Amino acid sequence: MAKFGGAQLFLCAVALVAATAAAQPPAYVERIGKTFWSEGYTFLFNGFNAYWLLDDAAAPYSNGSKVTALFEEAAAAGLTVCRTWAFHDGGNNSLQVTPGVYNEHVFKGLDFVIAEAARKGIHLILSLVNNYKDYGGRAQYVDWARRAGLAVPSDDDFYTHLIIKGYFKEHIEHLLTRVNTITNVAYRDDSTIMAWELINEPHCESDPSGKIVTAWVQEMASFTKSIDSNHMLGIGLEGFYGSSTPDKVKLVNPDGIQIGVDFMEVHKVNEIDFTTIHAYPDLWLSGQSEKEKTEFVKQWLWNHWKDSVEVLGKPLMLGEFGKTRKDPGYSEQVRDDFYWTVYDSIYSISKSGHKTFTGGLMWQLFATGMESYDDGFGIVLSQDADAKAVMEKHSSNMRALATATA
Repeated sequence: MAKFGGAQLFLCAVALVAATAAAQPPAYVERIGKTFWSEGYTFLFNGFNAYWLLDDAAAPYSNGSKVTALFEEAAAAGLTVCRTWAFHDGGNNSLQVTPGVYNEHVFKGLDFVIAEAARKGIHLILSLVNNYKDYGGRAQYVDWARRAGLAVPSDDDFYTHLIIKGYFKEHIEHLLTRVNTITNVAYRDDSTIMAWELINEPHCESDPSGKIVTAWVQEMASFTKSIDSNHMLGIGLEGFYGSSTPDKVKLVNPDGIQIGVDFMEVHKVNEIDFTTIHAYPDLWLSGQSEKEKTEFVKQWLWNHWKDSVEVLGKPLMLGEFGKTRKDPGYSEQVRDDFYWTVYDSIYSISKSGHKTFTGGLMWQLFATGMESYDDGFGIVLSQDADAKAVMEKHSSNMRALATATA
């Protein structure tokens, strides 16, 4: 747990509360059949990822200015949904210090993020744990169990070990029942939150079939919905197919390698409201031409939309996509062309598919002065007029489509 003097903590808290005036939060978004709805209208969106919001809001001496600036710039570009982390497990300045033990100062940072999103009319998708070691993730839960004297040989035991599953359920319950210190609204009752997401990009290499992850999703989804029936729930998958559709496994992995998830089977869990996929052709198709990457993305989105709507009967969301400056062929024009490809696919599929492709979340937006966080995908809207123009246009298109009668 980070250590702060009482005076510093008080001043930080005062600054955060003062920056967040009372505001009417955006209305609930709900799934009805194969579409999203809000206030009697179809809900379509253009959105973004900003995983760092909690980290920055809870940083020592932070006044939340970067969070506020990010939401202001995003709202001005017509972006209405943000996906971010509602976890930081173990390590410096963590939210969950040990199982069930929380740093209240950091939790107030998350309160601030939610309150600021409400003030700017932005819905949040809050992810509950990471597959990777960044910000703790599965590995931290397993390490906690080992430190308690339990025999857990693999990080994949996160999905099966009774005690570790209990740790995670405790986190879910603690988070969902949290009462925001700024708005005085419990998270499970806050319409600013559009959806919870169980885990960011789950993998389970010890079980290529995907059955372990599917069983875990069923258990955690049922538990989550038993506490909070107000909000939608997603999983956080990248979209990789599994044993139930062997003909599709090779879409990304020519060698047929499986990483322990099955897009079709796991999304059959009744408590999961929508399907999620990610799209990273620069990482998945390294060495291929931009034309090949473009064609892949179009087919990737189309295949998953068709499976989501026609087979699973659920709406589809593109949870992450991006273009990295680290790719040898990168230029801002190549990036903008890629964004247009993704946006055009979302719009055209949604238009022809009765608004069942709900929207996409680019990876990722930063505020000014956050270069140390950048992984090569980052965009600062106030410094990138071309990227902002592309996003504004798509935001406008999705708004018009959402209200169109046909």
